[in-house]
Amino acid sequence: MEHYFTNNLNLKSEIKEYKTTFNNLNFIFKTDNGVFSKGGLDFGTKTLLDTVLKLPLKGNILDLGCGYGVIGIVISKLKDVEVTMTDVNLRAIHLAKLNIKENKASNIKVLESDGFSNINEKYDYIISNPPIRVGKEKLYELLNNSLKVLNKNGALIIVIRKEQGAKSFIKDFSLKYRVEVLNKNKGFYIISLKNI
Repeated sequence: MEHYFTNNLNLKSEIKEYKTTFNNLNFIFKTDNGVFSKGGLDFGTKTLLDTVLKLPLKGNILDLGCGYGVIGIVISKLKDVEVTMTDVNLRAIHLAKLNIKENKASNIKVLESDGFSNINEKYDYIISNPPIRVGKEKLYELLNNSLKVLNKNGALIIVIRKEQGAKSFIKDFSLKYRVEVLNKNKGFYIISLKNI
């Protein structure tokens, strides 16, 4: 079975677009088969963005597993930051580049990267709707590696559903990191992790 965190070069392309609004600014996003939430903005990502846009974000931000670019593009348009967007999925990377142009976003670079394989920088924030379906072991590895590339006082901010293990995740990561629940909305937890 193919997932949005893999590459299926034989998957038929059917690009569609949808509109959404954040902080009274309109956005248009192109989506396609083989990427996460191809039907439109998912509730978890919306809740994540609603939460982080209230924070005093600054510096450089990594949108890890960017998909077609919603998180990075919205943040780049509404905050004075530099954004790097990465994904392993080549179709997602292509769509992210199209959506940067569509939304006239700047201060963004896009990299193909399997986790941190092509990342050589450190970040003030890593913001992600992580690929829960990779399984707990791979997910934990990805998130532990995220915390290694944060600048001092940097934060990893993610969204996880209660049914997908948010409470056990908080318990497990509290053993090594400073964990804070920034928001809860209809079973979605927005969680901040910082190095101790």
